[in-house]
Amino acid sequence: MSVRGVHCSRLVKDSKWWTSVDFGENGAEDNVKALHWAGPSGERTLVFNATVPTVKNNVDICLYSSDINECDPKTLVCHDERALMFGELKGGIDPAGADEHWKTGNTALNRIRTSFSAAGYPDIKTSFVGAAIERAMAEEIYMQLETGTLTNAANLTNNNQLIEYCNWLIEL
Repeated sequence: MSVRGVHCSRLVKDSKWWTSVDFGENGAEDNVKALHWAGPSGERTLVFNATVPTVKNNVDICLYSSDINECDPKTLVCHDERALMFGELKGGIDPAGADEHWKTGNTALNRIRTSFSAAGYPDIKTSFVGAAIERAMAEEIYMQLETGTLTNAANLTNNNQLIEYCNWLIEL
């Protein structure tokens, strides 16, 4: 967001107040519960690690269309009509465990798609970000991207992919 010149506000854990993000501040990313910005498609709120009632489970990355005055993360996750995208983040770097991270993440993404489809939102976008992506799972991820089952994916350790993922989020 800093590189793109997008003003961003953050909500840190255990706070009710949104504060402006100073991207030069050391540790600015610590304890962030949500981010809010106005992008090309409107105002957006990105909520991290939230229990989404429709899914009945915790979701790592949740993107909503939301005015800053009405974006309390606890109530925002109850507004399915504002939901834009849900994603899974798997940060483990051990290649031996990569396949298990993908299986867990993919199961969660399927649960999200099924839950939102049943709630009348069959076109919900989903994404996967992983730190360890092995060949077999990369092929499966690519197939899901090709069929539109998965909307976006990125390797957390590949800067170019991470930049593209962030740009995509800002533009949604």
